[in-house]
Amino acid sequence: MKLDQLRALDAIVVTGTFRKAAERLNKSQSAVSHAIRLLEEEQDLTLFSRETYRPTLTPAGEVFYGEAARVLHQVRELQATTQRLRSREEAQLKIAVSATLPLEQLVPVLADVSTRYPATHLHLSTEMMGGPITRLMEQEADIVFATLDDVPMGEVETMHVVDVMICPMASRDLANRLGPGPLSDSKLQAVPQIIVTGTGRPGNDQSRDLLTGGRKWTVSDFTAKKNAILGNLGWGGLPTHMAQGELQDGSLVELDVMSFPPRLSSIFAMRRRGSARGPVASALWERLDGASP
Repeated sequence: MKLDQLRALDAIVVTGTFRKAAERLNKSQSAVSHAIRLLEEEQDLTLFSRETYRPTLTPAGEVFYGEAARVLHQVRELQATTQRLRSREEAQLKIAVSATLPLEQLVPVLADVSTRYPATHLHLSTEMMGGPITRLMEQEADIVFATLDDVPMGEVETMHVVDVMICPMASRDLANRLGPGPLSDSKLQAVPQIIVTGTGRPGNDQSRDLLTGGRKWTVSDFTAKKNAILGNLGWGGLPTHMAQGELQDGSLVELDVMSFPPRLSSIFAMRRRGSARGPVASALWERLDGASP
């Protein structure tokens, strides 16, 4: 039994096909098939049913895969530990955060780590929608902070950081014109909904809390979104922590929208499983773990 065979098994289960597993492992499909065939012959087990179009684990295969996944996790952790023991302080630590994250939650943690590791340059980027997870999976960020939407959970470690309330809002003038809620979709369809474009892969633009059939205006970030809403250009969802002052002085008003109730959005810290981590990245993760509720 070889690690390459177990990695091939894991890739097939995670991706669902031999072809996608081959792409994930940067191998030919025939090489992946050969690895599985040898593994089955060596262990005298049938791991995948050949009766379905897509590879499906047999009952024995499910038990075997459960143990194989545990072994692979331990190997990745051992490799990461080895890299960490060999490494020095990183020259740069790249962090990508969702624009909805209250930065005051993160700044004290970064300040503490920066004091302990002054030689490391901290690079913090603010991303929209699917941007943070794209940066993480494309190895353009070491640690990211975002929701778990569209996250490949088998490939990342997560840690809950904070919950953010998202509420539909409008300027006081627009809210007065719309009248009291609950507001139906038909009443809002003529009013532009201000949405934020994503900074991740194509198709990562806002997909939740969209009014069906309504007009939409797209902006680049939440500051522009709030200003557009304040300027009577339309309505849209904003994290309440970004609009506390405006909600208090009445220039922004929370709307009662039938198809867009206030939503609690949970933000997690994430890092890739098994990736080599230097002492600064490890210290930041440990500091976050100590600060999490």
